[in-house]
Amino acid sequence: MSSPASSRRRIVTVKRVLIALLALVVLAAVAFFTIVPGVVERSMNTIEPGPLPEVTEETQALHDSLTILDMHSDTLLWNRDLLDRSERGHVDLPRLEDGNVALQVFSSVSKSPKGQNFDSNSADTDNITLLTIVQLQPPRTWGSIFERSMYHADRLQDAEERSDGRLRIVRTSEDLTSLMADRAAGEDVTGALLSLEGLQPLEGDAGNLEKLYDAGYRMAGFTHFFDNEVSGSMHGEEKAGLTDLGREVFDEMERLGMIVDVAHASHPAVAEMLERATKPVVSSHGGVQATCEVNRNLTDDEIRGIAATGGVVGIGYFDGAVCDTSAEAVVDAMVHVRDLVGIEHVGLGSDYDGSVAVRWDTSDIAVVTQELVDRGFSDTDIAAIMGGNVQRVMTEVLPKG
Repeated sequence: MSSPASSRRRIVTVKRVLIALLALVVLAAVAFFTIVPGVVERSMNTIEPGPLPEVTEETQALHDSLTILDMHSDTLLWNRDLLDRSERGHVDLPRLEDGNVALQVFSSVSKSPKGQNFDSNSADTDNITLLTIVQLQPPRTWGSIFERSMYHADRLQDAEERSDGRLRIVRTSEDLTSLMADRAAGEDVTGALLSLEGLQPLEGDAGNLEKLYDAGYRMAGFTHFFDNEVSGSMHGEEKAGLTDLGREVFDEMERLGMIVDVAHASHPAVAEMLERATKPVVSSHGGVQATCEVNRNLTDDEIRGIAATGGVVGIGYFDGAVCDTSAEAVVDAMVHVRDLVGIEHVGLGSDYDGSVAVRWDTSDIAVVTQELVDRGFSDTDIAAIMGGNVQRVMTEVLPKG
C-alpha cells in the first residue's frame, strides 16, 4: 500500500504530463493554423520560371504613364494582409504600387467543388468550407456562402481604413473619376472594386443582391465552376441557361449599376445575357477559343456579342486562358480580339491569386506593356488595353453619385 506522499507525487506527475500534453496540442494547433494556410496558397498560386520580355527604359517610362486596371484577382480568398508585401501569391498593395496598377478588381470566391475541372462539376461539394475553418475565419462564414462574401467585403474595407489613404474602394463612377484625378495629381493611391465570382452567395434569394451591393459589390459573374440557382456554368453538369431568378437578378444588377460578367457562364447563359444587356458587359478573366481551345474561353460569336454591348474581354495570364504562361500567348489572345472587334474591347483580367500558375506577379506587369510594344502596338492602343477600355465601361455602368 503506497503512502500518502507517494500518491501525491503520482498525482503531481500525472498533472504535469497532462499539462505537457495539452501544451503540445495547443502548440500543434497554433502551428497548424499558422503554417497550413500559407503552405496551401504557396502550392496553388505560383510563379513559374520562364523567359520574359526585357523591359526597356523607354517602355518603363510608357508603363509608368499608363492608367492600368485589372478586372480579376482572388486575393481576398487567402489569409494575407493586403497591405503587407507577401512572399507568396500574386497581389498585395505594395506590389500593385510597384506595377503602377491604378485599380484592381477583387473577387469574392465563395465556393469551389472538389476535383474542380473545366468539363463537369457537381454543386454538391465545396473546398472553401474547410479553408474558412483552417484560416480561422469567423464561424458565420463556415456554413454560409453569403456570409463568406460579406466577410470578404469587410476585409477589403478594413484594409482601406488601415491604409492611410493608399487604398480606396470604388463604388460609383464619381469615385472612379476622383481616384484617377488624384493619381494624375501625384497622389499615391490605388483603387479597389469588389466583384463576385458567381452569384451563389445569393443563396437563392434575390433580396441578398441589394445586401451585397450595400456591402460594396459592383461586379458579378453569374457562375463559377458549378451550376447554381441563377444560371448554368460552362463547367457544370447541366450547362443550362439563365433561370427565372437569373433573369430577375440580371435586370436588377443593371438597375443598381453592377457590371455583368459572363466569365464561367454556360454558352446558353452567355447568349441570353448578351441579348438581354442594355449596358456594357465584360468577360473579366479568361481567353479566346481561337488561340486556346478550352471550353471556358470565348467563341468568336461571344466576343462579337460582348463588343456589341460596348463591353471588354479581359485576357488572363494562366494556362487555362491562353494555353501557356508567356507574354506572347497573352498578347496573341489580345491580337485576336482586336482584329475581330476592335482595340476598344481588349482589357486585362489576370486571375491573380485564383489558384493559378503565372509567369509574373502584378509588380512585373510591365512585361505585358513591353510585349505590346514589341508587337508594334501604338502608345494609344496600349493605353486602351492596359486600362482605358475598362475605365470607360466602369464609368458608364457604375452608379452615379
